[in-house]
Amino acid sequence: MDESNTFFSDDTFAKELGIIVKTSSPGTATVALQVTDKHKNFHGTVHGGVLFSLADAAFSIACNSHGIPAVAINTSITFMKAVHQGTITAHAEEFSKNPKLGTYHVEITDENGDKIALFVGLAYRKSIRPQ
Repeated sequence: MDESNTFFSDDTFAKELGIIVKTSSPGTATVALQVTDKHKNFHGTVHGGVLFSLADAAFSIACNSHGIPAVAINTSITFMKAVHQGTITAHAEEFSKNPKLGTYHVEITDENGDKIALFVGLAYRKSIRPQ
């Protein structure tokens, strides 16, 4: 298990939602979620907060994958299509990176590859202090 998966294993909220890590490598991550009734809103579609949390999990793994602790300082999400069932996937890709900031695009898709939402996150890379 690489460092980003170790980091994710401590994310009890993501575990509670049922989010699993499919793949991760430096600057990227893919996570998935099997939709259940607990993920749905009163319209019978996946709650926007669940979609945001799925994207945020992929973002978190990707931006922490370089071995430097990173935290979100700005995020946004655009919803494009409702989803009712099946497995949804979020794939994070590093868009740009410098010593202090990293920008990530996260695309959420359904089982058919249809785009559900687009998330953009800006991460701040913390300084590693000598011990």
